[in-house]
Amino acid sequence: MLCRNIGPVDRALRAIVGLILISLTVVGPQTLWGLVGLVPLLTAFVGSCPAYTLLGIKTCRTDRLA
Repeated sequence: MLCRNIGPVDRALRAIVGLILISLTVVGPQTLWGLVGLVPLLTAFVGSCPAYTLLGIKTCRTDRLA
């Protein structure tokens, strides 16, 4: 199971960037490179970034007590 490591601001920015990149497949240069926007959109939806896990970065707060 993926550990949540993306905070709300990071998730919002990823979603916006993802949607902008995906829109490039419809307007603008109309190339399939806009599908790269699926990556930030997917990580925003899931709330976890594999690159953040590898680098030990965490932008979300943990409010849980162990």
